[in-house]
Amino acid sequence: MKEIKAVIRPARLHKIRDAFRTLPGFPGMSISHIEGCSAHTGAEQHDTLKEELTDFTKKIRIEIVAPDEMVPDILRIIHRNAHTGQTGDGVLWVTEVGEFRHLCQAED
Repeated sequence: MKEIKAVIRPARLHKIRDAFRTLPGFPGMSISHIEGCSAHTGAEQHDTLKEELTDFTKKIRIEIVAPDEMVPDILRIIHRNAHTGQTGDGVLWVTEVGEFRHLCQAED
């Protein structure tokens, strides 16, 4: 099992969701509304506290736990539908899942 996380532009979420609806066996996803900023080069100077605190942009974080064999298709769908080629498109990463359980199922 793998955990796939992506941080994307909010406007791209509907395209990703629609594409997942066509993927047989798609396990579902969780989304969170977040704010973030990219790494900046050089020293930044803000004239006011308001400027400093509004450096963040609204993003969506997608989280999916999926079987290993589905990961390439899920990554392809996210990338194809989130990529615009502009700075701020977001990030995408995969981590190993040591254990996964549905809470609605009885324990062994």
